[in-house]
Amino acid sequence: MDRLSVSDAAASELGALLDVPSNLLAHHLNVLQDAGLVARQRSEGDGRRTYVTLTRDAVLATNASAGDLRRPRRVLFVCTANTARSHLAAALWRRASPIRVASAGTQPGDRVNERAVAAAARHGLELPDVRPALLEDTARAGDLVITVCDRAHEELRGADWAHWSVPDPVVAGGSRAFDRALDRLAGRVAALAPRFAPAR
Repeated sequence: MDRLSVSDAAASELGALLDVPSNLLAHHLNVLQDAGLVARQRSEGDGRRTYVTLTRDAVLATNASAGDLRRPRRVLFVCTANTARSHLAAALWRRASPIRVASAGTQPGDRVNERAVAAAARHGLELPDVRPALLEDTARAGDLVITVCDRAHEELRGADWAHWSVPDPVVAGGSRAFDRALDRLAGRVAALAPRFAPAR
């Protein structure tokens, strides 16, 4: 639960972290799912993977009793194209935390998706008018990297600090898909941002 409070994880990642056999891990995950504490969804990248994520109520309950985390210099949200989810996450972070934030992509697109811009406007968020950026050009020493798409997480092979498995609204299309992605990101940002120790 502590691990899942900051990062979604594939069952294999949880098994390696906890050093438990897959059948025992599956049993515990089934118990947590039956209790409504976790949900599972298939990866949009490697379809053989299933990501385990805490439900929103479980995230808030777990983080309410958790201690402070070490304050990073900057938070860097990463998705594949850097055209929607990572920009929305960064906009939410700017509203929730004084810690600096940026976004980037492993394979950046040409421009920020217009439906992401519209979703941000509907929710009173400001998206800067910038071109999508390449991760290698954007990353700095001391960044706390959070991937917000399965493909980017799988490309980075553990180089990210946390992973939030947010379905791609560009693929689904329509304003509802973008609102759902924004709502999911907002819950994660609201739960994580207060956990970082105050600046000294």
